[in-house]
Amino acid sequence: MAKNLATEARRKARVRRSLLTAANGRPRLSVFRSSKHIYAQVIDDAKGVTLAAASTLDKTLRGDKTGADTAAATAVGKLVAERAAAVGVKDVVFDRGSYIYHGRVKALAEAAREGGLNF
Repeated sequence: MAKNLATEARRKARVRRSLLTAANGRPRLSVFRSSKHIYAQVIDDAKGVTLAAASTLDKTLRGDKTGADTAAATAVGKLVAERAAAVGVKDVVFDRGSYIYHGRVKALAEAAREGGLNF
């Protein structure tokens, strides 16, 4: 178990390090995925503040049957794109963390692109 956590931490740090060098001042769209829910937030690393956030725990999405499928991830992606546009953010860097770009993470990213975020 400890070896798996260490491997995940190294992978996450490697992805984050490569993103921060390529960001050029753009905010970061960070994704966290649990077994029951998915969370996304747009973070300005220069100021250290969250500009927009959405998750399957939001009141607007809570009525869905489950928060652990691609349909829920798509809804979260669209919602975070709307909230980022309301703040004035169009260009972001996608931070998938230690997760592979597949399934719920991919669905969230594609929905955020459809919602108007560029990455």
